[in-house]
Amino acid sequence: MKRILTSLLLLCTLSAGAQTFDEHFNGGTLRLDYVLCGDTHSQAIYFHGALKGGDWAGRRQRLSEPALGGNGQIRLLDASNGEIIYANSFSTLFQEWQQTEEAAHVQKAFEASFLVPWPKHPVDVELTLLNTHGEVTSRIFHKIDPQDILIRPMPAQGGELIPIRNSGSLDKAIDLVIVAEGYTAGERDKFIHDASRADEALFGHEPFRSYADRFNVRAVFAPSQESGVSIPGKGEWRNTPTGAHFDTFYMDRYLTTSAMWTLYDVIGTVPFEHILLLCNTAKYGGGGIYNSILIMNSDHPTFVPVLVHEFGHSFGGLGDEYAYGDNPETSYPADTEPWEPNLTTLVDFSSKWADLVPEGTPIPTPLDEMESRGDVRKLWGTFTAEEKAALNLKVGLYEGGGYQTRGVYRPVQECRMRINECEEFCPVCSRSIVRIIEYFTSE
Repeated sequence: MKRILTSLLLLCTLSAGAQTFDEHFNGGTLRLDYVLCGDTHSQAIYFHGALKGGDWAGRRQRLSEPALGGNGQIRLLDASNGEIIYANSFSTLFQEWQQTEEAAHVQKAFEASFLVPWPKHPVDVELTLLNTHGEVTSRIFHKIDPQDILIRPMPAQGGELIPIRNSGSLDKAIDLVIVAEGYTAGERDKFIHDASRADEALFGHEPFRSYADRFNVRAVFAPSQESGVSIPGKGEWRNTPTGAHFDTFYMDRYLTTSAMWTLYDVIGTVPFEHILLLCNTAKYGGGGIYNSILIMNSDHPTFVPVLVHEFGHSFGGLGDEYAYGDNPETSYPADTEPWEPNLTTLVDFSSKWADLVPEGTPIPTPLDEMESRGDVRKLWGTFTAEEKAALNLKVGLYEGGGYQTRGVYRPVQECRMRINECEEFCPVCSRSIVRIIEYFTSE
């Protein structure tokens, strides 16, 4: 209930602050850099600096209304009257790390960068981090005066700009930038090929296919000193533009970068809203963090399904629907409704996909007989199209999701957010993605 009350209050406040873009902003971009630090028990936020960039690529409507709750929010308030003139939500690698065993024994610092529209007048910036209950764990307030002489210009992009998909002007389309990691100067053509494959993979899947004309895709080729990315578990360290590496949090397949300031420097003034850091490696791994970053290997056989899955995280804010235990230190506590649109703890199921559950469906919903035949991932290729559709399209309330076998529920039995073998998003995830696209591109 705590998160519901917090969200309701926040939405009421944000709705009251609805404004037109031109009233407060001039079409430029302001980059704000922070340090997020702490451990399991305590967190702090420190402001590092501000930079002035190029043209604003973000939304120009619904400025004070984040699409989803996220694990944190950044807001701009008019310094003259305290009115909220811009807000956005996000998640961070730091907050993921806080749930690791390491975070119980050591304090660490993580870089974070956020883009907001350039204000015409002084603003108060509020950055807030939330825990799994939706409670505020850390908050910072500071002022930004657009006339401040110490706001330095963003560097020009740290590499070659390569157009991939052009669907419209910055104020009409969603802008994705694909950044090269671990590609040497001699592998430029491979990067262009891989970036095009990524574009084809994303927009070859519904619902992105039907909305492909609402996305711009640009690539930035920053040549690497060495080919590939670091694999600490094998003692392999590579000199690459953003220092991406596997074994994040000592998890073999978790491929990330913590050099967010450097990554933003590489992108420079290239307009973007979402980042794909494309890593030149055949090793399985990657990750997607909501409104932060999608990072992906280039050459593993599962490139296409995993890329689409991780974009569901980074763009759509979707949660993982698989489960592998009943850990009491859950990311989804029983007294809190998840902000992710495809997971529920039943605290507020009516706000999720209850309207899509056919009348008469048992709640919770029992699994079909097909699910009892064995490992569905191994059997998926033996199922008929009708059987696959039944597992992917029959909406109900199935227990097991968000890494928990108990207490967290998902919309269907199998989905793109549950197993790699399932080719499609379920109706609930598809609707959620469409809502995000409409949120960014509809007047």
